[in-house]
Amino acid sequence: MILAEETFTLPHINYAALAPMLILFGSATVGVLVEAFVGRGRRYPVQLTVSVVAMVAALVMVIKVARTRQLTAGGAIAVDGPALFLEGTLVVLGLVALLLVAERSLEPGGPFVAVAAVTAGTEADRAQAQRRDAGTEVYPLLLFALGGMMLFVSANDLLTMFVALEVFSLPLYLMCGLARRRRLLSQEAALKYFLLGAFASAFFLFGIAMLYGFAAAPKTENRPARSGIAFADLHAAIQDSTNNPVLLYTGLALVAIGLLFKVAAVPFHVWTPDVYQGAPTPVTAFMAACTKVAAFGALLRVVYVAFERTAWDLRLVIGGIAVLTMLVGAILAVTQTDIKRLLAYSSIANAGYVLVGALAVGGAGNRDGLSSSMFYLVAYGFTVVAAFGVVTLVRDADGEATHLSRWAGLGRRSPLFAALFTFLLLAFAGIPLTSGFTSKFAVFGAALSSGQGWLVVLGVVSSMILAFPYLRVVVLVWLSEPGENTPSVSIPGMLTSMALAIGAFVTLGLGVVPQPLLDLTNRAAEFVR
Repeated sequence: MILAEETFTLPHINYAALAPMLILFGSATVGVLVEAFVGRGRRYPVQLTVSVVAMVAALVMVIKVARTRQLTAGGAIAVDGPALFLEGTLVVLGLVALLLVAERSLEPGGPFVAVAAVTAGTEADRAQAQRRDAGTEVYPLLLFALGGMMLFVSANDLLTMFVALEVFSLPLYLMCGLARRRRLLSQEAALKYFLLGAFASAFFLFGIAMLYGFAAAPKTENRPARSGIAFADLHAAIQDSTNNPVLLYTGLALVAIGLLFKVAAVPFHVWTPDVYQGAPTPVTAFMAACTKVAAFGALLRVVYVAFERTAWDLRLVIGGIAVLTMLVGAILAVTQTDIKRLLAYSSIANAGYVLVGALAVGGAGNRDGLSSSMFYLVAYGFTVVAAFGVVTLVRDADGEATHLSRWAGLGRRSPLFAALFTFLLLAFAGIPLTSGFTSKFAVFGAALSSGQGWLVVLGVVSSMILAFPYLRVVVLVWLSEPGENTPSVSIPGMLTSMALAIGAFVTLGLGVVPQPLLDLTNRAAEFVR
């Protein structure tokens, strides 16, 4: 048998367009080498410098290639408006979260365990909690996670998206278990996140197999070969494939489960409160902001690029999930007695609001839905990082005091930070002149323009319910008498002060002058296929 010779051509790679994520992956590798070869006492300044320089360099490269619109790496990675916008958003939010991660003035050694291998609850564990040094493994882990997120929002086929999902998920599982205090709670959170994340990844991978079975096709005279995993192939196969459509809808459902797990949409949200509560608060801030941006970036690309022709089916199913997410998140937030769990359920409800914008697909609302969703992710990201930054300041002898009863009368102990937290809660509630109002207005307006009025009505109802727990905290902080066990508010170091100032400034700025960012998201709201 004689095989026909085929010329193998290496795919073209635009290294400049891929430079932001390559910089982060390279710097993360450097961080691993620092852990191996630099003495423990000198690792902190070296790791912090490497991380900051890497993020700034990645942001510079994102700005430099901002006008690039192409597929690269053999069509596996898309360099387009949404990808570059979300990459820039991830880098900036990651940099703000890094300021909280690097803070060491609030307690000796910072919030991360000095020796992660020490058994929790032992005498050695109690001794390491008092050490003035800390493990610095979190810095390369954070860079790996951030690089994976950037690849996730840029992936143009399902296999690349799965690889990116694992690249940023595995470091997050580890970071959740690195808390210096409450080690058992932190390790429980990491284990829950890992186990449920493994199941979600399995669903995602099985969905890829189903979609491959539906869309893959050999080359014919009238049609090139289809890989079955590229988004363009899926888009074309939905129109003319003769394969069983059960494969399409089963695969789409399984892939959606994997993505909605990362988004923390109901009913795939059960990990969120426990993980947010148990993880070190700076890691929680990073997850609440950046993981949501990455997950929604991938979901938007899947919906708009691969499955736009199934928009009607998506609206029915994911619309129902959006309603459940908004209502369940809002109702369960009312019952919470821990501030981190309250913010976790708030995060779930906000995922529902972004889903409302994401479902404005097709017709006149197409561009508005995409741009408003990206605007919402930016606005929410800065607000939630600042909110968790305030949580790190409310402390007693045992560390952070997160039970709501401990916050009673906090406004009299520290009116400045109580006022800041009140402002952030009002932004979450969607009060005018805050970014929360303009972002909700944007996604609800996009949904109305695409005929999704029922989602808007239910979204407004859930917003009204969600305002109650926020206002309850405000009343508790300002109108209650401080008790004997009311903790003090620590004076923040320079890094935490910068994170709080950036978060508050952006929250106010996007509420007063949102148009520049709205224009930017509108210009960026165009995928390449």
